[in-house]
Amino acid sequence: MAKKWYERAQSSYRQADIEDAQIAVENALRLLPKQPEVRVLAARVALARLDYDRVVQLLEGIDTTDARAIRGRALWYSNRTDRAADELEKLLSDPEVRDQWAAETVKLARRGAGREPFKMSGGLLAVSEMPHVNASSLIVPLEVNGEPALALIATNVPEAVIDSSGGGEPSWISLRFAERVEVEDVPALAQDLSGVSRQLNTPIKMLLGVNLLRHLRPTVDHAGSQFVVRTFDPPPPPQATTVKLSYLRGGGMIMRSALRAEESAPLASLLVDTSMVFPLALDDSGWKKAGVSLSELRPVPEAASLKQGMVSLMRVGAFEVPQVPGVSGASTAELEKNLGVDLDGFVGAGLLAAFRVTLVDGGRTMWIEDMPAVTAPGSEGTPAGEAPVDLAPSLGEGLMVDPSLEPAQPGGETDEAAGAGKSK
Repeated sequence: MAKKWYERAQSSYRQADIEDAQIAVENALRLLPKQPEVRVLAARVALARLDYDRVVQLLEGIDTTDARAIRGRALWYSNRTDRAADELEKLLSDPEVRDQWAAETVKLARRGAGREPFKMSGGLLAVSEMPHVNASSLIVPLEVNGEPALALIATNVPEAVIDSSGGGEPSWISLRFAERVEVEDVPALAQDLSGVSRQLNTPIKMLLGVNLLRHLRPTVDHAGSQFVVRTFDPPPPPQATTVKLSYLRGGGMIMRSALRAEESAPLASLLVDTSMVFPLALDDSGWKKAGVSLSELRPVPEAASLKQGMVSLMRVGAFEVPQVPGVSGASTAELEKNLGVDLDGFVGAGLLAAFRVTLVDGGRTMWIEDMPAVTAPGSEGTPAGEAPVDLAPSLGEGLMVDPSLEPAQPGGETDEAAGAGKSK
């Protein structure tokens, strides 16, 4: 019986069905509470649910590579900086482990001794006016260490990222929004963002990753040109649907959605990537779940590697969004191999920009408010059923997959994936 529950938990986690994986692994634990393999899988599920204390409890006394990678992330995301550094250094002391995220995070953690990560001060909330650079890119004005800058909301990266094109290194920074809310001691990795700036034709100096967003309790209203930061969890909007989120390895934001109208339609597991301009990018399994034959897809002009199609209906929480355009050609194989899950594709800013979106409960819950651009064809904005973005950019320009989502693993595979995954 324990074996059956364990195998069900493995299968559900593989499908990124974290809710069912939680049910199954807890039943396996009830029958085999001391079995290391069961405890590690339970910790992996707990990390996806952002239950950090549960992760540490489950992994007590287990010092395998997998356990250290999971425990180190749980300690880091729960702001236990010193303990995270100790754990990640033990992980990296194994000569067979290559974990770029862990190596960069250890540097940050050691420099952050005595800091209180994400300390917020000032007003209760701040409202910034979002510039409309194109149809869907989510760009936010802010101050970085007292200097005005533009940042891209990028849920494909787990940490805040500052531009290193001028020689910057991982550091602790201070942010201020609309001169009202200040966030001190923000850990930020460094990456050359000049390619992102060229792609958007806008000087992007920072990426707002999911770890930072979870602390900001933000509302993103692209249609209304507003980005709201709060020091408190707001009450639910009166006309909103609730979407539960999970985070693979604590940093890969996952939502599950049906891609066709039938009540029995299987749920697709989609990585939320707001740096991607397309509404949807599906692999073969995603198009199959949408009920669309690959032979029905048409080439995208000026992008030989991409084809485009239409998802007749997509369920986003309780909302049914008709005629969602998507592309095929998004390769998920390497990411799936490294994460240990089967993804069906990506949700991009081209879809989320049509809604008013709020993150609460430490990032575990997304409230989505219906916007006229989706529900009222012919109204002001982008009519339902029409692509809100130009589908011509190549996939290399539209997708950025963050290498820090990859697990620690032996050999050189992680390095190759990391090089392939950097933004272009």
